[in-house]
Amino acid sequence: MKTFGGIPLQILIVDDERALVKGLKYTLEREGFTVQAAYDGQEALDCLHSNKVDLIILDLMLPRIDGLEVCRRIRRQGNTTPVIMLTAKGDDVDKIIGLELGADDYMAKPFNPRELVARIRSVLRRSAASPQTDTLTFGELHIDIDRRLVTVAGNTVNLSVREFELLVKMAKRPGFTFTREMLLEQIWGQDYFGDTRVVDVYIRRVREKIEPDPARPRWIITRWGIGYAFQGEKR
Repeated sequence: MKTFGGIPLQILIVDDERALVKGLKYTLEREGFTVQAAYDGQEALDCLHSNKVDLIILDLMLPRIDGLEVCRRIRRQGNTTPVIMLTAKGDDVDKIIGLELGADDYMAKPFNPRELVARIRSVLRRSAASPQTDTLTFGELHIDIDRRLVTVAGNTVNLSVREFELLVKMAKRPGFTFTREMLLEQIWGQDYFGDTRVVDVYIRRVREKIEPDPARPRWIITRWGIGYAFQGEKR
């Protein structure tokens, strides 16, 4: 059985071609993986909500919710599980969109199952080689995630729970543009039905606490007409 740190590796296959799923499941189980299957996008999201998996094989063309939307939703939720996207189109545009949405790799159908196994091993190695840091440092801004401590030039900054979560969410993905809707879903949760402008209020509060000049922000910048992004080089 394939393990990482002694824990069996779980793979979720999401594809509506049942014969393909059956064949891949047979191949991967022979390699020692534990395999789950989902046959449409909604079933995949339900499975991910209730189960921990180590890698997702995700078809682009799915009933109910397509693969791109599934990938978009799980990344918006902060789920960093590696994703290998499958496409029958052979269209570079679809591959690029998939990678931009957070897919880690892709394969065009038809493919050799042995090649997929090699891709899975490669993606898992890359994932294991990228340790999750407990601290984020950008120049004078230091964020200690475990201690929930933020300092600027050595001075402690007092943030509310939601302000802290907002800052960490953005700082973990420098350069990425978050829409208000994305931040609402990830920080406030899917059950929030209030005005999206609440995000603007919290962004302003965080800027006032961490920015040397909130009117000319250094770290949290506005992408006009889109949303907000965190800029800065990690140290």
